[in-house]
Amino acid sequence: MEVRSEGIQVRCDKLQSSVIPRTRLRVWFIRVCSSIVVWTCLVQLMTVSELWHSHLISGITNGIYHIAQVQLPIQGDNGVAQSPPVVLPPRNYTSNGFLRVSCNGGLNQMRAAICDMVTVARFLNLTLVVPELDKTSFWADPSNFEDIFDVKHFIDSLRDEVRIVKRVPKKFSSKHGFSTLEMPPVSWSNEKYYLEQALKFTPQIENLGHKLIQMLHEKGSFVALHLRYEMDMLAFSGCTCGCTDKEAEELKQLRYAFPWWREKEIVSDERRSQGLCPLTPEEAALVLRALGFGRETQIYIAAGEIYGGERRLAQLRASFPQIVKKDTLLTWDDLRQFQNHSSQMAALDFMVSEASNTFVPTYDGNMAKLVEGHRRYSGFKRTILLDRKKVVELVDMHQNGTLSWIEFADAVRRVHETRIAQPTRRRVILDKPKEEDYFYANPHECLCEENNCDDLLGPHNSSQVSS
Repeated sequence: MEVRSEGIQVRCDKLQSSVIPRTRLRVWFIRVCSSIVVWTCLVQLMTVSELWHSHLISGITNGIYHIAQVQLPIQGDNGVAQSPPVVLPPRNYTSNGFLRVSCNGGLNQMRAAICDMVTVARFLNLTLVVPELDKTSFWADPSNFEDIFDVKHFIDSLRDEVRIVKRVPKKFSSKHGFSTLEMPPVSWSNEKYYLEQALKFTPQIENLGHKLIQMLHEKGSFVALHLRYEMDMLAFSGCTCGCTDKEAEELKQLRYAFPWWREKEIVSDERRSQGLCPLTPEEAALVLRALGFGRETQIYIAAGEIYGGERRLAQLRASFPQIVKKDTLLTWDDLRQFQNHSSQMAALDFMVSEASNTFVPTYDGNMAKLVEGHRRYSGFKRTILLDRKKVVELVDMHQNGTLSWIEFADAVRRVHETRIAQPTRRRVILDKPKEEDYFYANPHECLCEENNCDDLLGPHNSSQVSS
């Protein structure tokens, strides 16, 4: 065990031996040594309690913990002192080992994975180690967990469910005879769990995100458009609508460069007609106009770099001049610490999307699903879930002259009358979780804990459970 004493500095450069008699120096020395021994023993006791949970030692260490939790009153916005957040007592269980998690993918894919692994740790009575984030994917983001999420909040908010540590103690390493079992998790498991705010962003991300939201709200209501027309998504999905031959070849080469992207030869037109492609910026412009959004609408583009740059944004910008992005609202100094950290940038987009007046995703990826679920949980904020298969069919009919603008706009509105993420029961298929509705996009079980589900969802949304 490594014991460190930080923040303590003893200055003795001006201490004169002639001032203090040798006897008093001896007494002083003994007291210092005794203090160090006592604190070392306490640290050892707390470690033993963590591992074995002896009832006697748990009582002592819990007392020490609660003393350490005493905080000064927090000043609210109105200057009135508020009580500090309540920290729930830890769940008392014998740990069956440590669960180490290595997440892959983008920010929101990793967030969903972390929530799933918290559930696994809870059901298997494991101690969860703060997860490792992907650094080898397309984005090559070097961010660690603590760069994006508030580690202390993560540990404290879940302490009544799961024990979480920052790292596995050295005594459990392979040098001491302990082995590690490595295995990929089983996707689409049946157990589900919804976490409110256990994964809280770091103060730096939270503060900048709130600054963005305030800047947008000062100008009025706004639409968050999750325009997933980005290089990685186009390469992964094989969608090249609107791209030049050179761009299409570049995307194909990128797809082959990543062996874990299984599909290589993809026919873009077929995939688009099936509704499996993210909408292009041009298609998004037509749909937003058809849905009744006017030129004065403030639109925040929640995305990274749009493939094709400003050339591909021209039609969208012509239809909606008040288009903004985080790099146009914030200064370079604001964003400097987040440059080349795509997950941290995505965290800002997530916060803005969750707080927007209307959220419109152009593809149902991980971020779109998580934002949808958060907005349902926060009072069913307006989210328009586009029917991409029907949209591209209508767009093509309008562009080839089959449908006039009025007919096109009317058809788009009719298609989406029931796709505004209103309260609805999640479709559950017994023994086929992969085919059921994604839990994080519609956590209706959590919404009904303190409400009558029939009253909340209405008679037209009956339970849909299939076998």
